[in-house]
Amino acid sequence: MNRLYVLTLLLVMFLSCGNSSNNHKGKTFAKPAKREPISNLNKEEKFIAFKLDTFFTQLNRTGTFNGSALIARDGKIIYKKSFGILDKTTKEVLTDSSMFQLASVSKIITATAVLMLYERELIDLNKPFQFYFPDFPYETVTIKQLLSHRSGLANYLYALNSEVCQPNCQMSNNDMYCSFVTKNPKPYLKPNKRFNYCNTNYALLALLVEKVSGKTFSQFLREEIFNPLNMNHTATIKEIDLNGQNITKPYDNKWKPVDFDASDYVLGDKSLYSTPYDLFLFSDAMYNNKIIKAETQELAYTAYSREKKLSNYGFGWRLKDVNDSLKKEVYHNGWWHGYRSSFHRRLNDKLTVIILSNQLNSAAYHTYRVYQIIDNVPGTEIVEFVE
Repeated sequence: MNRLYVLTLLLVMFLSCGNSSNNHKGKTFAKPAKREPISNLNKEEKFIAFKLDTFFTQLNRTGTFNGSALIARDGKIIYKKSFGILDKTTKEVLTDSSMFQLASVSKIITATAVLMLYERELIDLNKPFQFYFPDFPYETVTIKQLLSHRSGLANYLYALNSEVCQPNCQMSNNDMYCSFVTKNPKPYLKPNKRFNYCNTNYALLALLVEKVSGKTFSQFLREEIFNPLNMNHTATIKEIDLNGQNITKPYDNKWKPVDFDASDYVLGDKSLYSTPYDLFLFSDAMYNNKIIKAETQELAYTAYSREKKLSNYGFGWRLKDVNDSLKKEVYHNGWWHGYRSSFHRRLNDKLTVIILSNQLNSAAYHTYRVYQIIDNVPGTEIVEFVE
């Protein structure tokens, strides 16, 4: 009997057993979506897709992953699949069109918007933010420092805690800015002293995009990035119905719904919704220099915090293996309320790894396992594959 047939039969039996509620009492599962066959894969890519499917299916079976994943290399999708629940109440399952809150992965898009305006000579990265907003009280903080998280500013999520916690409030970026300027919280550090990750930086950059473009931040992203790239399932929280079709609901690791607060409506640092496929379109466009020039991307992928030894930060991108041209990785993870997200890109072989989850568990961050499978690292073999 054909070995592939036997392996396929065993895998189906394995997955069927994994959906038994008797094995995982109290946990909510849905059947994983059928992996969409990708007809133009070669034998090696089919083997990789098989191993990836086994890996993500096992995570879903054990209740440690509810979400969607996509892996591509050099513009070619090798694997994409959705696992689990979009809405626990309705039992609606995740699909390719299910939109997740990207959390801090949104910062990549914000930085790209700023760099687009930089290329048009509408933003000077070395200018103080005060040049564009004269009432800004931190006069030496520059645009470059905001982009690279070296401003030293206090985090508005903590500095404006009383405003954020107001019930039934939807804080805008302008609300955030006015409250921040009025309170004038003491900076954590002097500007450019060292790296200090801070959501305030990117909420301010969203305002900067609005100021110099003459468009709302949502409008700029939609007209300048999403529509041209056919990212049809990507939008800010301001432009979606949270109870509408394809919008995922957030949960903690025990499937308790996670409530929103006023800060959910501040843009730039988070609050962008998207799908793995749309982020793949963005990644591929970046690889092909369709959004910003290659030399501008180099600015984004440059390490600006030399005091950081193991990893670094550019403009909107975290950096790994900065000095190794073969391994250099640019990425961002996100964690906000019930959402976790990973968007990783290895520049040398144009690899893209996207994992989005609407449940608060750490499996969305296991991108290193995906890299091991892609690179055929010893010890990651799952079962012999026969085409």
